[in-house]
Amino acid sequence: MQSLYPNSSRTAWSHATTAPGPSAGPFEPLTPPSPSKLGAPYPARSYTRTRRWSRRLLIFSSLIGVAYLTDKYVYASGLARSLRTFGVGLVVAADYKLNFRPELLSIPWIGIPEGIPELHRRNAERLSDLLRHNGGLYLKIGQAIAMQSAVLPPEFQAMFSRMFDDAPQDSWEEVEQVIREDFGGRSVEEVFGVSFSGAEGRGVMERTARASASVAQVHWARLPDGREVAIKIQKPEIERQIGWDLWAFKVVTWVYTWWFDLPLYSLVPFISERLRLETDFENEAKNSEIMRQLVENEPSLRGRVYIPPVYPELSSKRVLTTEWIEGIRLWDKDAMTRPWLGGYGKGSAGVHGAQLDPPDMPAIRSALRKNTQGDTFMIKPERTEWKGRRGKGGLGLSTKDVMTTMVDLFSAQIFKWGVVHCDPHPGNVFIRRLPNGRAELVLIDHGLYVYMSDKFRHEYGEFWKALMTFDNNKIKEITDEWGIKAADLFASATLLRPYEGGDDGGFQAKLMKHLDGNKTASERSYEMQARMKQGIRDVLADEDKWPKELIFIGRNMRIVQGNNQYLGSPVNRIKMMGEWASRSSFQDPNLPLGQRLVNYWHHFLFKCVLALTDVAFYFFRVRQLLHRGGGMEDELEARMRDVANEFGVELQHNVFEG
Repeated sequence: MQSLYPNSSRTAWSHATTAPGPSAGPFEPLTPPSPSKLGAPYPARSYTRTRRWSRRLLIFSSLIGVAYLTDKYVYASGLARSLRTFGVGLVVAADYKLNFRPELLSIPWIGIPEGIPELHRRNAERLSDLLRHNGGLYLKIGQAIAMQSAVLPPEFQAMFSRMFDDAPQDSWEEVEQVIREDFGGRSVEEVFGVSFSGAEGRGVMERTARASASVAQVHWARLPDGREVAIKIQKPEIERQIGWDLWAFKVVTWVYTWWFDLPLYSLVPFISERLRLETDFENEAKNSEIMRQLVENEPSLRGRVYIPPVYPELSSKRVLTTEWIEGIRLWDKDAMTRPWLGGYGKGSAGVHGAQLDPPDMPAIRSALRKNTQGDTFMIKPERTEWKGRRGKGGLGLSTKDVMTTMVDLFSAQIFKWGVVHCDPHPGNVFIRRLPNGRAELVLIDHGLYVYMSDKFRHEYGEFWKALMTFDNNKIKEITDEWGIKAADLFASATLLRPYEGGDDGGFQAKLMKHLDGNKTASERSYEMQARMKQGIRDVLADEDKWPKELIFIGRNMRIVQGNNQYLGSPVNRIKMMGEWASRSSFQDPNLPLGQRLVNYWHHFLFKCVLALTDVAFYFFRVRQLLHRGGGMEDELEARMRDVANEFGVELQHNVFEG
């Protein structure tokens, strides 16, 4: 192909190759210049050590900042809480490993000159700070561990008692977020039919929670159809924290199991499962409905116990809506027993599920319309007419009636139904007055339950009967079936008093007979606590056979005992529970008729034996009325405290009263 400008291109090329400039040599195409023509090199840039470390610190700080923000806003500080847990757990473990000894260390900063009490105090404070900072599920984990806190040092008992206090409540914006997420993006007004501006034909709701616990908070609302409801809303951070928290709990327990040679880790899966289920409000709704049906079908409890119904159309996995309960808490003994001024033949508001009298809705709507700033305030009416004009009235109930209903309810759960509410502390029990002047017990918060198999329920009933009749052969047979070696220790823990029916003189005598009386008090206390440690190993000897349900059943019984003691020991709790254990054996419809008849005869004989316990009960009751001592529960507590003191620990009966 010819060029459009052949002459000019040829001329340019000839000129470039034949007419060099005055100083340039022959042209060499595609050859890079020599290094000598590039000039002198620039000196290498140098950084001082300070600048190098500053850059590293900046990069490290940036990474830490990103990790912190991710952990805070994505995992609700789950990683930070876990690291805090590991740190405190290791410090506490190391402290006990070094300083729990009869002869104190004299190493500065490590040894404790004040001895074991100071060791307990400072580690109780460490754990208290950890629980307070972490909050949320950590309080639930602490409460699960607290079921055995009665045998811990008093410093730890004081710490555990604070875990039942109210927790800070979340903001209204966070509450709205949970409801929108669980109800397909609908607002609070759309889900519950309420208005915060006083619109006609709509219900009303309080933005401020009436109660706030570790996992959820409760708001009052009145629906458009007139129902007053309690709306329990889970705190949004719980869902993001639960995985981290349970993982940290498992790791720390594993470390303690290895470090202190105690078989604790085998209990972790069951406890973790119960804690996870407790944050599932659909599971709580199921437990509540099951218990409501059981109570309704039990003639001896129908009309005396009330389980508030759940409204499933207004509930979800993190939102639980139930009937609002007007009543007094179990711990308000004064209001329970003061004279009734509410009128003859009348009862408390809402008894038997009756709809509450409507509040002054025009006044409430008017106040809401004037609330242009969106401030939160309480609008639920306070129904205290029963207190009389001067506010000095009460429900006029006897503590015996209240505690009889309570012991009957939880005995039926354990021995007859095998469906056990494991958190019956006074905050979860309301008391109301029926029109006939009797007590109605209202049970709420059905998240923590255990379900006993028929086999285990039957064995537990037989075990309780054997305890009452000192049938040591039967006790050994059942405890062997459960993989327990220390039968006397376990019997004492079940009765919540020293078991005196052992083959070799009773529980306390067995513990004391091998001790050297010449040892110092510190050495004696150390040896007794070492024996207790061995006792725990013996109770949990066979981890595969050991019924994990015993963890929470023991908690239930301990709290019920504390409630009875708080009200002045008005009932013979041990006898009542023994009767339920025996009665359930012949009322069980799953047993053959012949076996039920045999069990009925045994029940008759058993009641004759139990009648003897009334002698002791009324002896302590008369002494109590004469102000010469405490009731039967106080006497049992004192005996357990004497035994515990031999272990170097101090019992306190008010651990679960908060």
